[in-house]
Formats: sequence, C-alpha cells, structure tokens
Amino acid sequence: MIHLDWENRETIKQVKCVHDNAAKYVVNNVLTVGKTYEVKNETEEFIFIIDNTGKVGGFYKDYFEEA
Repeated sequence: MIHLDWENRETIKQVKCVHDNAAKYVVNNVLTVGKTYEVKNETEEFIFIIDNTGKVGGFYKDYFEEA
C-alpha cells in the first residue's frame, strides 16, 4: 500500500511540465507549464507527482521532461 505515504516519501527526481494539452483528460487545472514537480513514484507509462492541488496525481510521461 505504497500509495498511502507517497506524499512523505523521498523524491525520486524532478521533472518539468512541458505541456498541458490533454486529448482525453483535463489536466490544465492541476499542471502548470514550465513548473518543476517532484516525482514520488514512476512506472513505464506514468509519473506520480505532487500536483498543484497538493496531492499526488498520476500523469502520462509525455507531459514532462527531466529537470
């Protein structure tokens, strides 16, 4: 149950948001283009960060680049 303490876990790396143009989901209210985010967990397809709401959210990797 790793998801219960993600907010308090050590940051894996930092990524920078490069766009918020989602084809399917609304992400422009939780991501800011140009802002750097702390990565708390990562899978092949998703990055889990603390977004603008202050909570951990999972996003496709194509929104980000290495900071």
